[in-house]
Amino acid sequence: MINKLGQIMLYVNNQEESKVFWTEKLGFEVILDETNGPMRFIELAPKGAATSIVLHNKELVAQMNPEMNLGTPSLMFFSDNFDQLNRDLKDKNVTVGEIVEIPGGRVFNFADSENNYFAVMEKGQ
Repeated sequence: MINKLGQIMLYVNNQEESKVFWTEKLGFEVILDETNGPMRFIELAPKGAATSIVLHNKELVAQMNPEMNLGTPSLMFFSDNFDQLNRDLKDKNVTVGEIVEIPGGRVFNFADSENNYFAVMEKGQ
């Protein structure tokens, strides 16, 4: 039986650049940054989160497992300080989309350092 979502694998072209983006722009914490042979494993998460993101080298994973889907997952983050986060990301020169109203709350998207898009939602009160 599966009882929780532990990690999300994110395949990136530049692990160090991606690590800097997630830590400096979004405030994620580094849980683990370890190298084993040619593989570097970088695990990041918001403080106190149960689920983490693991940054993997896309080229190396493709060589090791050619049939694997290396596309960017569609992720929706939740924020308790939605408007402040939107302003902070803009102030940090992150590409940020317009805030839109959808059933269930307000949403905006943002792009990481490799132009992958993710969404942030403020749930309706």
